[in-house]
Amino acid sequence: MFTFSVIEVRAVIARGRSDAEANGGFRNPHYGLLPGKGERLGLWIVGDEGVYLLSNGKLAEGHKALVAYAEECDPKTNPDYWHYKRRYFGGDDGIVFIAGESLEAMLSTNPEATHLRAEFTPETMQLSVITRS
Repeated sequence: MFTFSVIEVRAVIARGRSDAEANGGFRNPHYGLLPGKGERLGLWIVGDEGVYLLSNGKLAEGHKALVAYAEECDPKTNPDYWHYKRRYFGGDDGIVFIAGESLEAMLSTNPEATHLRAEFTPETMQLSVITRS
């Protein structure tokens, strides 16, 4: 299970929108595997050096996207991040696209939510919003 601060999730979505407006749209959600299909607002959950959210707004040359690390899997705050990532995301690098409209709709159903939770099984990913005190 991976949890992301809703404040940081909303910031990544907003940055993706502004990057897209400034730089000509959105990057392919299928990470280039299906060119021209579904270029729309969204986030990727990326597992490589930790697990983080990354927007798909096109970037200006030399610029980096805003990322939000999962609380459990941030290399800067958790010395065991690699083991956690391997156990709950897998040992290989990976990327999963989440449509922005769906994610924003989910977040709006619970305005009190503080975190987005992502759980992976070998076949699926389940997203939910939770409130922590």
